[in-house]
Amino acid sequence: MSDAKLPMWALTGLGATQIIGYGTLYYCLSILVPDIARDLAVSEQWVYGAFSAALLVGAFAAPLSGKLADRWGAGRVMAAGSVGSALTLVLTAMASSGLGLAVSLMLMEIVAAGVLYSTAFTAIVQAGGRKAQTSIVHLTLIAGFASSLFWPLTTWLHGWMSWREVLLLYAGMHVVVCLPVHIGLSRLTSGAVIAARAAPVIEQSMTRANNGALIFALMLLGFAIEGYALSAMLVHMVPLTQALGLGTAGLLIASLFGPAQVASRLINLVFGGGLSQTWLAVIAAVLMPIGIVVLLSTTPWFPGAVVFAICMGLGSGLTSIVGGTLPLELFGRNGYGSRLGWCTSAKQVTSAIAPVVMSMSIAGIGVPRSLWIVMAAGLAGAAAFALIPFVIRMSTVQVTASYRPNS
Repeated sequence: MSDAKLPMWALTGLGATQIIGYGTLYYCLSILVPDIARDLAVSEQWVYGAFSAALLVGAFAAPLSGKLADRWGAGRVMAAGSVGSALTLVLTAMASSGLGLAVSLMLMEIVAAGVLYSTAFTAIVQAGGRKAQTSIVHLTLIAGFASSLFWPLTTWLHGWMSWREVLLLYAGMHVVVCLPVHIGLSRLTSGAVIAARAAPVIEQSMTRANNGALIFALMLLGFAIEGYALSAMLVHMVPLTQALGLGTAGLLIASLFGPAQVASRLINLVFGGGLSQTWLAVIAAVLMPIGIVVLLSTTPWFPGAVVFAICMGLGSGLTSIVGGTLPLELFGRNGYGSRLGWCTSAKQVTSAIAPVVMSMSIAGIGVPRSLWIVMAAGLAGAAAFALIPFVIRMSTVQVTASYRPNS
């Protein structure tokens, strides 16, 4: 792809569209669910279940979105996704029954694959040249404020607007703010894709030539396990801490997650330039098990719970970075969108089922044992990432031996 630097307008514009994307297609629903449930005469649990099912369905759209981004340019996919996001938000706002809501949410999450992180990262790689990895870190830093902005914004708007009117307003944001940015970005990414097709592929990767399938499988496994562990913990964080004897302090502990997530991205931006993304993935995966061990070993000691929340936030923040940079480091820019789509799908599938499985586990064997299981899962994810450098070294040895002249 192009080696030109990503323009500042493109990076800041993408940051704005990611904040709006995550804020309107994900975070705002937790504020609106009670009113939605009352209006449609269904339970809140039913609405959350429908949203979880929508996330699961949407996970299977990510590989297709990535493939289309490789073929047409990520900007075009994101522009189409902006229109689709607006339309599905309108459909959701017009839902008159629980079934209609479920269908519209599924359509919304399918379309979301074309406008959120995976496609945005692909746009950066296509238009951002050799500085793409740094730009990905910058983007995650900007987009990390989505929940901090849209939770209070949605609460404020919902104070004098119905949930339907809020969603209609958010649909307008995709047309007025996101669509122009993505149309402008499409010119950059489409040109880069055309140039890449015309030029010979000179970028080679040892991992593509040797044991590439095994390395890709380990990467997918690591992301899938990590997605499961993070989702299981995040959804249940407040009730888990309360069940361990921390009482109302659980809310304060959970509030530390967001700042720690942003802090991890700042730390990586300043100090992580020379660190291999594979080992950064290992660090990100290990932080959560460390936090769980500290929590279980010190509960109900408040400082121990604080360390746990900070470890969770740091790990989650780094995970969002390596989700985009690790496939780039291992396999290069050719076919990046498709690979990233599969990584996103692996994480989102396990993230969608994790809350239900964790809830069943807590009911069946209790909180402490459930946490130990999640801790073990987190270590398994870290092990999958840690095996990647070993496989690469073995590949290098094999290639070196095959070219060694006969004595």
